[in-house]
Amino acid sequence: MNINPPSDSCAAEILEVVPQVMRTIRGEMRQRRTSGLTVPQFRAMICINRQGQAALVEVAEYLGLTSATTCRMVDDLVGRGLAVSRPSTVDRRRIAVSLTPQGCALLEQAHQGTLARLEELLSSLSPAERSAVSDAMHLLRDAFNE
Repeated sequence: MNINPPSDSCAAEILEVVPQVMRTIRGEMRQRRTSGLTVPQFRAMICINRQGQAALVEVAEYLGLTSATTCRMVDDLVGRGLAVSRPSTVDRRRIAVSLTPQGCALLEQAHQGTLARLEELLSSLSPAERSAVSDAMHLLRDAFNE
């Protein structure tokens, strides 16, 4: 392990490792989603849950989709009883979306299952290695916090 790696080396490590980690997380989340729920819908639910109530345009931006596509996706979530949408109290032209208790429960179930799988994968690391990973995650969160 290099004690003082240059920033370009750190950047290369992030570009190599983060996609591998994300593939694992996406695969685990995918296995735990309700049948018929698409990965983008699931990601939309994560975005909405993080904010408690999200504007439709914020969800679209998070997903990298158009507002029209996101609107159809949210309409499907509403139809399944996983989300509710209503005009924003601040700007009536904006749509506010929040998860229903059913949507929150589904998301929590997938989150807990994925967390358990990640814990299993990390259990092969020593306590010192797990501490180093945790420390690195805190540093990355601070470095990339918008």
